[in-house]
Amino acid sequence: MAAIPSVKLAGVEKAMPVIGMGTMSFPAADLETTKAAVLDAIRAGYRHFDTAFAYGSEKALGEAVAEALRLGLVESRSDLFITTKLWASFAGPGQVVPACKMSLWNLKLEYVDMYLIHWPVRLTEAVSKTPVPEELVQALDMKVVWEGMEECVNLGLTKGIGVSNFSCNLLEQLISIAKIPPAINQVELNPSWQQKKLRDFCNEKGIHITAYSPLGANNTKWGDNRILGNDVLADIAKAMGKTTAQVALRWVYEQGVSIASKSFNKERMRQNLEIFDWCLSDEDLDKISQLPQTKGVTLAAALGPHPLVLEIDASI
Repeated sequence: MAAIPSVKLAGVEKAMPVIGMGTMSFPAADLETTKAAVLDAIRAGYRHFDTAFAYGSEKALGEAVAEALRLGLVESRSDLFITTKLWASFAGPGQVVPACKMSLWNLKLEYVDMYLIHWPVRLTEAVSKTPVPEELVQALDMKVVWEGMEECVNLGLTKGIGVSNFSCNLLEQLISIAKIPPAINQVELNPSWQQKKLRDFCNEKGIHITAYSPLGANNTKWGDNRILGNDVLADIAKAMGKTTAQVALRWVYEQGVSIASKSFNKERMRQNLEIFDWCLSDEDLDKISQLPQTKGVTLAAALGPHPLVLEIDASI
């Protein structure tokens, strides 16, 4: 297997491996299942792990990291790149630093490598089920929340900060008030939702994009088989002796985008790493560029079709 490349992020000393293991499961996996999957991933070669308070996987990831260190699977915490996210219920004045500390407590870590704003919206209360009442949904106070994110950096709670699900317009607003600019924008991106305008904008601004749902999040309530069941990708894969998933992941990587790909299957974990010693042809890239575009993830599907939510969805 070829070595996993890393990418240098703006304002962050440690480089980030370009492929990471996502830990969001639907339905949610129990702690021991997630912990075992993370340990399998470390054995397979993964060193980048993506979690979030909202996923409920922080504790399992933290226990797996501790076990990996105990077993000698990694030499030190610094060998790993850990990303977690600020949930919308904590995106208010005075809440960001405590929320980051709570995630660190869940992870049993002194710091994370990247802390992201999960969604560009605020929920005024903690929620245990979705959709949520419209009165709980508020616009994000960008200045207040980003100052909290910057304070997390200043306190050493995280090495870098960024966002998730932000549009070009929201990023423009953020850049205009940020003392520490966002290093990452994590968004849905795959051959069926290519996000070229956003990619071009982020490249111009020095913001790295990480793709979630790079394989279409099949077998979840928000995903489907538009990637893994795509005939164009399947034909390219067959001709190259690769899997459809490998072709899709390679396409994402060739766009200069890093990947958060979730699989708890050991064989597919390994296959997902085997994308770095071959290339797609210009003809293949041209075919993929012409695929119909369909957005899979919407905030309205989670929170409800409220006016502010629909406005955010329309922009990203």
